[in-house]
Amino acid sequence: MRYAQGGGLTAERRAFRERLRAEAAERFARGDDTAVVAHDLRVTVRSVQRWRRAWAEGETRALARRCGEQLQARRVDQRL
Repeated sequence: MRYAQGGGLTAERRAFRERLRAEAAERFARGDDTAVVAHDLRVTVRSVQRWRRAWAEGETRALARRCGEQLQARRVDQRL
C-alpha cells in the first residue's frame, strides 16, 4: 500500500483539512455561497459542494464522518 496514513497526508495536514471543513460548515450555516466559501478557503468549488451536501445531510458531524468514509474507501480501493 502506497499511502498508509490517509492518502499521504501528515497528521498536521489532516488536522488542517479538518479545520477547513469545520470552517466551511460554519459558513454553510450562515448561508454563504459555495463559490465564496471555496475562494476564501482556497479550495475547489467541487470540494465545497461535496462538503455542503454532507453538511446538509447531517450537520457538522456528518461532514467529518463523510470525509472519513471517503478516505477509508480510497484506502480499500488502493489495496485492490
